[in-house]
Amino acid sequence: MRTILIIDDEPNIREVLVSYLQREQYRTLEAADGKEALEHLRDERIDLIILDLLLPDMEGEQLCARIRSFSPVPILMLTAKSAASSRLKGFSSGADDYVLKPFDPREVLARVKAILRRAGDDAQLLSDVTVYRHGALVIHSGKHEVTCYGQAVGLTPNEYKLLVLLAKYPGRNFSREELVERILGYDYDGDIRTIDQHVKNLRHKIEEDPKQPKFIITVYGFGYRFGGEDT
Repeated sequence: MRTILIIDDEPNIREVLVSYLQREQYRTLEAADGKEALEHLRDERIDLIILDLLLPDMEGEQLCARIRSFSPVPILMLTAKSAASSRLKGFSSGADDYVLKPFDPREVLARVKAILRRAGDDAQLLSDVTVYRHGALVIHSGKHEVTCYGQAVGLTPNEYKLLVLLAKYPGRNFSREELVERILGYDYDGDIRTIDQHVKNLRHKIEEDPKQPKFIITVYGFGYRFGGEDT
């Protein structure tokens, strides 16, 4: 049974989400603030987080970034902020998807299912261990782990899927539209440039110099390709 942590200071919102999620056989945990959420994450195995951006003790983006410092758990943000800059800030802190308030709980449920499905798809795109550029980058597909220059790298589920997809086809040019469909899902209806933010985050984690990337190469006016030579 998948466990979903709902972080929201409004009891009525938590109650509605719990009702819909439990009806679909998900186990639910609740937190009214960031401190309580971090305690759950310390004590429980969480499969997905639903996170409100407005919490009484810290901003949702701040909590998201803290969670990302130690966990790749998928995060679905709830927000009343519709501006693209707010969404990009959330993606930059590590969110996997957004739902705007007020929301239809059926949409939240659909996005939860889609995120969990994507997190489980393409788990074995590569061989168990694939080495690039003489060990500079190593992808352990069986363990869902990545090391860069000998150091373990913590990637979000979307960052990991993006890296594995590109690495499976070195030298192939992927359009932004295709990457959005493959990484964020066919039902994603947000800004296509969101994929650029995921690439930016990924580069900061795996590139020696993100401004002169060796692995994730920009194809100007089109998209991206993988430039690592498989050794």
